[in-house]
Amino acid sequence: MRSASTRPSHMEVEEMEDEGPSLQREPAHGEDLPPAQQEAESVYVDKKAVDKLTEGLLSHYLPDLHNSKRVLQELTQNQLILLDTLDQEVTKFRDCNALLDLNSLFTEAKVYHNKLVNIRKEMIMLHEKTTKLKKRSLKVQQQKQKEALEKEQQREKELERERQLIAKPAKRT
Repeated sequence: MRSASTRPSHMEVEEMEDEGPSLQREPAHGEDLPPAQQEAESVYVDKKAVDKLTEGLLSHYLPDLHNSKRVLQELTQNQLILLDTLDQEVTKFRDCNALLDLNSLFTEAKVYHNKLVNIRKEMIMLHEKTTKLKKRSLKVQQQKQKEALEKEQQREKELERERQLIAKPAKRT
């Protein structure tokens, strides 16, 4: 059932589909003709043949496309999971760095605490020394006052004794 333009019929199209894809290409009618005549020649295509060819093409590639779509969705999901995991790991590293900073702060605080303890010990020691020096200076001061008082008393006794030794004129009776 070929028409004058060597167009395959519906039956021939079905037979071609059953044979599967062919690597050989038959020259189309009008390829030997000059370009001006090729444009003038009309090609009529049967709607059912187009539908069948479309269905065949879709049935051939659609399962692979669906499979590829599923695989891409899985990959996308896995990438999202990896991104979340990576974000969690980055957060852990930041926390570790914060802990290291915190540890260094505690170490520094311990050093300054030890310095303060040493300063406090020195201040207590200096306070004890000043207290001892004050007591000693008070004792020395009291000793000097006592010595000065004793000297004064000694002097007064000597003056009194000299006064008593000085000859007194006798009273005339």
